[in-house]
Amino acid sequence: MGVDGCGQMCKCILILFNAIFAIVGFAMVGLGLGLRLSSETRGLFDIELKTQEFVIFVVVLIVLGSLMLIISIFGFHGACNENLSSLRIFAILLAIMAGLEIGTGVLVFMRSKEVSEHIINLYASVYAQFANTHDPSLATTLRIIHEMFDCCGVGGLLEPLVRETCPKKGFLGTLTTSACPTVILNLFQDKAPLIMGFFLTTAALMVIGLTCYSLLVKAIKQNRQAYSAPHIF
Repeated sequence: MGVDGCGQMCKCILILFNAIFAIVGFAMVGLGLGLRLSSETRGLFDIELKTQEFVIFVVVLIVLGSLMLIISIFGFHGACNENLSSLRIFAILLAIMAGLEIGTGVLVFMRSKEVSEHIINLYASVYAQFANTHDPSLATTLRIIHEMFDCCGVGGLLEPLVRETCPKKGFLGTLTTSACPTVILNLFQDKAPLIMGFFLTTAALMVIGLTCYSLLVKAIKQNRQAYSAPHIF
């Protein structure tokens, strides 16, 4: 018989948590592999151009997405089947990922100028490749960046080359859209604490997942002890 009460609630939370993890992880791996295997971008991994940031971005997408998928698999198996071994592996991997989130947030805060320069270089690489090839994976990457930073290309409202990937705001909204390099630089210089807060908030959500793991493991052990104890009638 399965857990009930608080344990059952934590079980449901972990299943939902891992479902979100799986969706995000699958999307990241799909985008990363699309960029890595595309005939238009494959050459960037074989020759030395100013594409270091792009290559690192693709590798991080694939590795981080794969890690999220692995975490979600162990989390699903552990929560659905009340398997303690899978839940322990899930907790270890999730704790590692939460630590990485905290470290990344602190690093972004302390070196905001360097981080913004790397992101601008990444954007310039993706922008230049898309302008030449119109590769679908690059288009998806640009759309994500444009929506995330609420910007458009390197020319803002006069942007002619990647306009199809820019946020859809109508005519008046388009007039107020700024160039991405300027927006990225200003964001990391003026709002570095908010960006660190985003990473710390993400880590806090993972800590909540770890708390649910702890409560679920406790409930499973208590449930098993209750049913394994001799019953006197």
